[in-house]
Amino acid sequence: MPPRVHPAAGFDAALVAQVLADALSPGVHVYGICGLQGSGKSTLAAQVAALARSRGLRVAVLSVDDVYLLRGERQRLARRVHPLLATRGPPGTHDVALGCATLDALRARTPVALPRFDKLADTRLPPSRWRRVEAADLTLFEGWFLCTPPQDEAGLREPINAIERDEDADGAWRRHCNDALAHDYPALWSRIDRLLFLQPPGFETVPQWRWQQEEALKAQRPGARGMDRAGVDRFVQLFERVSRQALRTLPGIADRTLHLDAGRRPVGGCSL
Repeated sequence: MPPRVHPAAGFDAALVAQVLADALSPGVHVYGICGLQGSGKSTLAAQVAALARSRGLRVAVLSVDDVYLLRGERQRLARRVHPLLATRGPPGTHDVALGCATLDALRARTPVALPRFDKLADTRLPPSRWRRVEAADLTLFEGWFLCTPPQDEAGLREPINAIERDEDADGAWRRHCNDALAHDYPALWSRIDRLLFLQPPGFETVPQWRWQQEEALKAQRPGARGMDRAGVDRFVQLFERVSRQALRTLPGIADRTLHLDAGRRPVGGCSL
């Protein structure tokens, strides 16, 4: 029976070793791990980093979530462009220049402080609390939509869920996100030397996975404010369009694809 996969339990050691071997392929400095919300990408990145460190390698881990725009920046964007841009996550809500500069410093093995975002507080930690890295032999860059290309105009016309129907009837928000995917993010994706995609059975598994992730976040910070289940279900709708685009396109873009079932178990075992 394939090993159980859960954010708390982590992935099988054999799989982690295979991912590290892939990340240490010749010419790889920045290794991307992409997976939709709750897929275990952060857990896998942490496991791979721990294994690499046990072998004497200097490893840095950066998430695309850590370069979200500050809450105030998103609020200004929401007033200027569309109210939905106040909510972190979709394309257009990241500081792409900060991500590029951080990855460039890590690639050059020069000292750099790694930005960190507090999801429960919904803003980036102050730079005084960022972890400083003197040099990295390997950088693991993880995120939910790494290397996802934009849709064509025809694909943007019809709303795909209640938020798009009720709060983005003219399509201004989804077009802004799509334009950001087309024009802003390719510079960030170009820093990735090799990409692993954790492919779920479908988008339908994501709301439950994201709810489990939210529960884990709240368990780490008792008393901290987080989302309830209805809030998570709404939040996931903001990611649905780009998530479905990732599911359609990334198996043909990523260097490796790991198929997961609804329990986050690798389909067919642990082989990449």
